[in-house]
Formats: sequence, structure tokens, C-alpha cells
Amino acid sequence: MKTIRGGKYFVTGGSGFIGGALVRRLVAEGATVRVLDNYLRGTPRQLESVADRVEMVRGDVRDLATVVAASKGCDSFLHLAYLNGTEYFYTKPELVLEIAVKGTMNAIDAAIQNGIKDFVFASSSEVYQTPPQIPTPETVPLIVPDVLNPRFSYGGGKIIGELMCINYGRRHFDRMTIFRPHNVYGPDMGGEHVLPQFILRAKAAVAATPAGPVPFTIQGEGNETRSFIYIDDFTDGLMLVIAQGGHQEIYHIGTQDEISMRDLAAQVVQFYGRQPEFKHLPLQAGGTPRRCPDVTKLKALGFAPRVPLAEGMKRTFEWYTSHSDLYTAPRTL
Repeated sequence: MKTIRGGKYFVTGGSGFIGGALVRRLVAEGATVRVLDNYLRGTPRQLESVADRVEMVRGDVRDLATVVAASKGCDSFLHLAYLNGTEYFYTKPELVLEIAVKGTMNAIDAAIQNGIKDFVFASSSEVYQTPPQIPTPETVPLIVPDVLNPRFSYGGGKIIGELMCINYGRRHFDRMTIFRPHNVYGPDMGGEHVLPQFILRAKAAVAATPAGPVPFTIQGEGNETRSFIYIDDFTDGLMLVIAQGGHQEIYHIGTQDEISMRDLAAQVVQFYGRQPEFKHLPLQAGGTPRRCPDVTKLKALGFAPRVPLAEGMKRTFEWYTSHSDLYTAPRTL
């Protein structure tokens, strides 16, 4: 088991939603932390509470010299930097792949050059896209169903990352561990994911419809399901992986708290004390009908999520309704 206290951690993408939560937890457990981020998707707001205890380096993982210089002197390399947000998979696929491939190659090269023997890589549930079994274990095949669909830039980039990490890990690292987040949510997760989008859209729809059912648009019939994990529970799971994860091992981090998109939207509108009237749009090509991870391996390390979906959604709803001013204009890259 790795001791967190006193460790020197280098975190790429540490000002993002997941990265920020990880950095705050590492600091709370007594680690020394250096963060590399260019704020393309992250924000300094994520690290305000630990700003005086974190060394922040502003830079881009696509530049090798920057990554080498920034990670020097650390003993663990946690590579989280990526371009997340479903809308970017469709609109910025070349940027997604550039950050995926160059960023991960640079991270590995920098760790090797600096003699960092402990490497943890953030992958994604998107690597297996439409799984052959539910709940889905770590051993299912990884696929890109359609190279012509820009959505798969994200999953494809993560597959490349896993291949690089596993194969470079054989020779260059004492421990190379991969984790796959599954629909992590919570306050201040950005505006490009399904739950904050539903909350903000519902707020506008309620304001525009003072009485009666609230018009709300969803893709298809809304039967697609996801299993959400609250950010605090996710971070608990990730800390277990960092402390106990095995060499050349992969861990799913998530829950089996599964819900359909239709029910998710209905619950969001009901938070406003109203009922939805659904309007249906065609499904975007490449979506996954159902996602629910098998977390048996993580449970063997002691994982036990504590925040049920209803409570986590309530916390997230309250944060976004009181901070909606942060999302008055679309974010551009």
C-alpha cells in the first residue's frame, strides 16, 4: 500500500472537476502536490481552498519540455489532463485527439526522463462504448464502432492512452495503474455534461412557462441509462486506486445507481416543483443505450459509496441554481 502523506504528486489537469477534487483530497491527506493545467477546461476556482498549499504551473501537456520541467522532483505522476464534455467530442475531435495522444505520450516521456516510477492514468468508460454485458467489468473489449463519427475521438483517444500506458508500463514503471470514471457528477462540474445541462435548461424553461407542464426536450424517448457517482464517492474510490491499485491493473470507478435520461430530466424539473412535458428529438449517432459498471475490483480495495443519487442530485441542483450566472454564455475553446 502506498502512503499518501509525504508523497510528492504531479497532477496534470488538476484544475478540472475531477482533478480539483483529487488535488484537494491529496492536500488534505498530507501530500505535496504540483499541478499542471492550462485552464482550457479547468478553472482556478477548483483550487481556491488549497491555493496556498499547491504549486501551480500553467502550461500545456502538448509541450514536452513543459511537462518534463513541471514534473521534475515528483515521485508519482497522475495524468488526468484531457478535453472532456460530450459536445466537444462532436465539435472539436481533432483537439480531443491531439491532447489525448500528444499529452499522454509527453506524460509518459516526462515521467521516464525524471525517473518517476509510479504512474496513474485517467481513462474512461467510453473506451468500451456499447458494452457486451451489464454490469460491465474491466475485461470487456475496447472498441471504436465507427471511425467516421467524431464522437469516438474521445473514446479512441483513451484507448490509445491505455495501450501506451500498459505497454510502456511493462518496462519503465514500477507501477502503472489505470482507472475509468463512470459518469461522475456534482457541484461545479462545468456546463457541458448532461446533469448541469438539464438543470440549467429546466430553470430557463420554468421561467418561460409560469404555469402548467414545463416543455423539456430530450433525445429519443429518453430510455438510455447511466449510472452516476457523486464526486465525493468518486474521489474516495480514486484515492483507493492511488494508494492500493496494482501494477498493470485497471479499475472501474462508479456505482450501479442507474437511471434513464427521461427519469433524470423528470427529477430535475420536479426540483422546481413542476412536471415536465417531453418533446423528442432524434438520438445523436454513437450514443450508448446503457452504462453500468461492475466495481467488484474496487470494492475489494474497500470501496463503499455513501451518497445516494437523490441526495447527490439535490446538492448539484442547489449549486447550479445558485451559480447559474457562471453559465450565462457558452464556453468557447
